[in-house]
Amino acid sequence: MNDEPEQTEEKEETLFAAPPIAEQERMVEAILFASAEPVRLREMEERMPHGCDPAEALVHLRKRYEGRGVRVVKVGDAWAVRTAPDLAFLMQKETVEERKLSRAAVETLAIIAYHQPVTRAEIEEIRGVAVSRGTIDQLLEMEWIRFGRRRMTPGRPVTFVVTQEFLDQFSLESARDLPGLKELRAAGLLDSRPLPGAVSDDEDGEEDEAQTGQSELFED
Repeated sequence: MNDEPEQTEEKEETLFAAPPIAEQERMVEAILFASAEPVRLREMEERMPHGCDPAEALVHLRKRYEGRGVRVVKVGDAWAVRTAPDLAFLMQKETVEERKLSRAAVETLAIIAYHQPVTRAEIEEIRGVAVSRGTIDQLLEMEWIRFGRRRMTPGRPVTFVVTQEFLDQFSLESARDLPGLKELRAAGLLDSRPLPGAVSDDEDGEEDEAQTGQSELFED
């Protein structure tokens, strides 16, 4: 009679035992490939059987994809499968649509990215001109910025921060890895004109002064 409880306990342990790590790795791989958006660890845990450890499975999966045509990368606090950077040229003909932001939108986006969380009044103070509603709406529609927490100041103004989609667009893990001027120009989102704050003393020094003004805009 003493054997029955032990058999029951063993049966319960077997019933809730997690799949082998190799099988968990396959599950994570399937989830990432099937998802159009980066997937968080919590979402993976909810989809996978009880007892699975997607974090450990990701470690093995990333090692397996080292040196391959695609990589498992971290985007913000989520994970996704992305083309290896050195093979990006193969995807150039796959572009469906290119949307070039207006100068006002680029400046506004840059200020939000490098000064977040930032209010509309602070954006206008940095730019030196008013920010139109259309500019903010465009960035919200593209899902590159979102509303942040309200400031605990009179009027409780809303703040703006960049989104995970913005990080994914530039293959960034976090806002600390934001692109510089060269990356923005390469993506076609910034022209060669100086940004606000660039003041030239003469024609020979005009380009150097423009670069100085742009650098000041992107300081933390």
